[in-house]
Amino acid sequence: MTRGMKIAWDDTVLPFQLDNSDMRGRVARLDGVLEGILRQHDYPAQVEALVAEMALLTSLIGQTIKLRWKLSLQVQTRGPVRMIATDYYAPTKEGESARIRAYASFDADRLTEELPFDQLGEGYFAVLIDQGKGTEPYQGITPIAGGSLSTCAEAYFAQSEQLPTRFALSFGRSTEQDTAEHWRAGGIMLQHMPKASPFATEGATGEGGLLAAADIVSGETGENWNRINLLLDTMEEFELIGPTVAPTDLLVRLFHEEAPRVYEAQPVRFGCTCSEERVRSSLSIYSARDIEKMTTDEGTVTADCQFCGAHYTLDPATLGFEANQQPENED
Repeated sequence: MTRGMKIAWDDTVLPFQLDNSDMRGRVARLDGVLEGILRQHDYPAQVEALVAEMALLTSLIGQTIKLRWKLSLQVQTRGPVRMIATDYYAPTKEGESARIRAYASFDADRLTEELPFDQLGEGYFAVLIDQGKGTEPYQGITPIAGGSLSTCAEAYFAQSEQLPTRFALSFGRSTEQDTAEHWRAGGIMLQHMPKASPFATEGATGEGGLLAAADIVSGETGENWNRINLLLDTMEEFELIGPTVAPTDLLVRLFHEEAPRVYEAQPVRFGCTCSEERVRSSLSIYSARDIEKMTTDEGTVTADCQFCGAHYTLDPATLGFEANQQPENED
């Protein structure tokens, strides 16, 4: 059985604004992107779910960064799933697709039958933004807490950005009629506009003493926030994943009284930046002795990309900083 034709809103992120409540947000739908990420690896089900959730969060948060910037989300823990890393590469110019990649590192023998989030354990959730050459990368972190990666992301925005933020996510393998089973995901991100967010310094109610969205809204802002969240809670899971519900239709169903306004959708695709040139560059810091230790019995140096699975086989004589040194001219 083959996949059906691509739906117009698959692999897109739609920005929107709710004028009557001073809210902004995004609706993401991932289909081929998630397939591209997960088919590179044979992850256990718990790990697949965590990577899918991180990819969806990355697409929603990444749409906010500027052209040519890079957003990375990272989870580092002491649990069975040691690390999850995602990258979002913003387009180089208007009209192009953004690119997403992701991978996870885990100890298979430590995985349990518990929920995916329970495979993480103590650790942190990090947001990194790289604005390009000549700039200092931004990094913000928050502890792993709250029962889901989306809750960790909400805590990050409350704690580090003082922005009330809500994520609603759904993902899994789709079994649509007349199509092969495949991954599909959908999500909504809601934020109150920055100008309406007071700076909170105490009264945190989140797990572990962290700020939560409710801690940084009050008065009319709080009323708007509570109303929009109640509306969001009426959404059905099939509407969020949306094989048959367009993002614009979903926004009208949920927020028609809030004067929703949509902007141009951002297409996204799976994409990796690895190359033989980058591998050579990363190995250029090693000495000939170090390179010798990396050389296989077949007389080659090999490297694999964790994100896309690409395999590189290189001649050790061409690697390391000594191989790049130019011989001095003899008189």
